[in-house]
Amino acid sequence: MGKLIKMGTTAWHLTVLLQGDDDPRIEMKRKLVEQKSYAFINKWKTRKDYLEQPAILKQALDEYEAWNRHCGTDGDEGYYFTLRTQQNQNDPTLKAKFNKIEEFSRRLQNDIQFFYLRIGTIPQKKQKRFLAYKGLKEYRHFLERIFAESRYLLSEAEERILNLKASTSYLNWVKMTSGFLVKEEREVTSENARKELKTFAEITSMMTSRNKVVRDSASRAFNGILSKHVEVAEAEINAILANKIVDDELRKMPRPDLSRHISDDIDSEIVDALIRAVSERFAIPSQFYALKAKLMGVRKLQYHERNVEYGNIEKSYSYGKSVKLIERVFKKLDHTFTDIFTRFRDNGQIDVYPRKGKASGAFCMHHLISQPTYILLNHTGKLQDVLTLAHELGHGINNELMRENQNALNFGAPLSTAEVASTFMEDFVLQELINESDDDSRLAIMVNKLSDDVSTIFRQVACYRFEQELHQAYRQKGYLSKEEIGKLFQRNMAAYMGKAVEQSPGSENWWVYWGHIRYFFYVYSYASGLLISKYLQNSVKKNPQFIEKVKEFLSAGLSDSPKNIFEKLGVGITDKSFWDRGLEEVENLLRETTALARRLGKFKR
Repeated sequence: MGKLIKMGTTAWHLTVLLQGDDDPRIEMKRKLVEQKSYAFINKWKTRKDYLEQPAILKQALDEYEAWNRHCGTDGDEGYYFTLRTQQNQNDPTLKAKFNKIEEFSRRLQNDIQFFYLRIGTIPQKKQKRFLAYKGLKEYRHFLERIFAESRYLLSEAEERILNLKASTSYLNWVKMTSGFLVKEEREVTSENARKELKTFAEITSMMTSRNKVVRDSASRAFNGILSKHVEVAEAEINAILANKIVDDELRKMPRPDLSRHISDDIDSEIVDALIRAVSERFAIPSQFYALKAKLMGVRKLQYHERNVEYGNIEKSYSYGKSVKLIERVFKKLDHTFTDIFTRFRDNGQIDVYPRKGKASGAFCMHHLISQPTYILLNHTGKLQDVLTLAHELGHGINNELMRENQNALNFGAPLSTAEVASTFMEDFVLQELINESDDDSRLAIMVNKLSDDVSTIFRQVACYRFEQELHQAYRQKGYLSKEEIGKLFQRNMAAYMGKAVEQSPGSENWWVYWGHIRYFFYVYSYASGLLISKYLQNSVKKNPQFIEKVKEFLSAGLSDSPKNIFEKLGVGITDKSFWDRGLEEVENLLRETTALARRLGKFKR
């Protein structure tokens, strides 16, 4: 057997997948995945009748669903080694096993993708007949998604060519820029006032230090690194913008962001309404930064100081204390949430504490619908760790509700709503923390919460608008210099930050490291997820029975579009006023925070 995996309620129990890193059943399980995959492939690869007759398509989809439910392209082995590499990122043996199963999975995925692509070739005249067939009811939206995407898909051979060129024309460029950045090290002033050599990631983190000498030193180093690589980034961004045009023209996409909207199962008019609503309320973040500048005793915040934590919350939250607090909040909302949390803890589905080699940060992971959800934390007793646990549990609860109510083809959340459950749970826990804190701690929590909301909603929408202008300008000019890109970037950032944040020298290059813009137009989803969450939170506060509607929403998965799911709740998310209601929640918190700061005498009127 390989290395033993730590057991107990604070570490993952992975034995439901494999007994260990060297489980003798690995080869057998892999062969079984291969056999089941090729049984499906060989049965349907040469057949066309399922593209003609709804009843036969029903049979094919039932078999495809069963394959997705129990098998997929990598089965238990792929999930197991994905999780193990997160527990120990420095083990070359684990990396080798992970790479091997990933290669195996990629081959199977390439061989089975014909089924999805060919369903998309069903002529539009026949699509309505398939969608109206009662036997296909549970797969209706799965088919609707394929049909919507198929309008812009090419032939199988052409799609294969686009897949093959993706690495050289896109991924390698993106990896080049990020690869140069992560290799950088610079001397910066650390907390002990000594000059120390720090990595790019460490420097990025140090820019939010409460110690001004430290954060200013880190900022100079950070800007120096970006300046060094800005010409490379200029070539990279122009290359991937050119590749995007090629893809969009081949697919006859009328606007650069349409492919994102289709893949996210959301109408462009909904995203347009969101972007318009948030942009019209840029006064909110401007007022927040003015408040934060006053609280920090400065006339203006420097660009890198926007996210410096305000206040100093000394209270410690052990994992046990965090669990009790979250359980208390969940019980008030719905016992189902508490039951799911209890299962996660009892079954070893949460890996709690940091240790050498373990991945940093936190995540909630799911794979096949038949496999457990696992949550990774790095709990150190800070207030933020409590919120992180609540956030990841939100994702986990979302997974379990979908698992109980959906088939394997509808298991998952579209990007546009993926963060709803997590922020919903996190914000209710945050409110509990605010209620039980003294005034100074309450102010600190509220200011830092506003900082997060501003970054999640307004900054991401400003970034989306920057992307829109970037793609438009490139398509007009054919090439953009680093200076032109920098001006576009600064103008869009200044639009939401307002006059209380200085567009400091060097900030014109911050687009260089912002990976989001390389993955084209997905940043809107941060804003949509949080604003939808705020709407649901407010509805529950007004009427606790509305939690049943929330559960209904969280159970829906991919069974329908977000637009239709909300219409069933009596809400139209194409209406700008829907997004305005969520923005009012942020504005109300800003008013309460400002009033509390005044009452505590934190700044003069």
